Amino acid sequence: MAGSTVDLAKFNIDAMRWDQSTFTGRLKHFFNITDPRTVGVSNASLDKAKVVVDSCRAGTLLPGTTVEQLHYAKKLYDSAFHPDTGDRMNLIGRMSFQVPGGMAITGFMLQFYRTVPAVVFWQWVNQSFNALVNYTNRNAASPISAKQLGIAYLTATSTALATAVGLNLYTKKAPPLLARWVPFVAVAAANCVNIPMMRQQEIISGIAVMDENENKLGESRNAAVKGITQVVISRVTMAAPGMIILPIVMERLEKYPFMQRIKFLHAPMQVMLVGCFLIFMVPIACSLFPQRCSMAVSKLEPELRDSITAKYEDKVKYVYFNKGL
Repeated sequence: MAGSTVDLAKFNIDAMRWDQSTFTGRLKHFFNITDPRTVGVSNASLDKAKVVVDSCRAGTLLPGTTVEQLHYAKKLYDSAFHPDTGDRMNLIGRMSFQVPGGMAITGFMLQFYRTVPAVVFWQWVNQSFNALVNYTNRNAASPISAKQLGIAYLTATSTALATAVGLNLYTKKAPPLLARWVPFVAVAAANCVNIPMMRQQEIISGIAVMDENENKLGESRNAAVKGITQVVISRVTMAAPGMIILPIVMERLEKYPFMQRIKFLHAPMQVMLVGCFLIFMVPIACSLFPQRCSMAVSKLEPELRDSITAKYEDKVKYVYFNKGL
């Protein structure tokens, strides 16, 4: 690959290419690492990218390595490896899989909303997908037991099914458009349950908080609540445009005679249109809040706040933590 070779004395591979304190900078970053094209990259290539990143960190790069090669390796690394553990994440749980996975499931949820069996099946598929994504992108410093995982999954799935089936029956006599919006309401309600439940250990035990130099200061439950709340908002925002606007579009299109003649294409059409929304909404939603979340020391639990103040006096005003995705 053409490009300038790397001066290791000046190059920091972990430094963000774009300013993460601004929405625009975060948007560029997440457009980069949620690129659905990275889903097709083999595990061998991903592992090779990790070797390049680790070598750069250790200062042992092969001669002739270019800046462009390092940026691409870091893109693959960020798209596939967990920021806390460095382990390769399962394919379906990666944020780069949100477009292909989300467009298929959401498209079918929007198409097959009329009968209770179809609603039950697609909401179950969606919640299974969401549970895996939430688990994969959790703050990995807070382990969760198999029992807690099971309870979280069953609770979120039950919430989605109860909401979807209940509203589906309630809207039988309502305007058709309201029935088309039922899947979004169910998804939003389930996200409010699924994410906190899947990451309940963070709320129970707290998550690690650091100073600006990455020195661990303790564990905070308040920080966990803030991070999880932001993730819930991001996930609902991610789904909202496609699941709210697309039903309006389809409701109007289906009145035309030519659409009546191609009913067999309605489902794949909705899948593709959802994909058009998600291409933009996945990075936009991930960019709403900084990944490295901050919280004022004054907002922490009294015991942790007092511990930090006793050790550092007023030198540490903010703590930082990974909020997850």
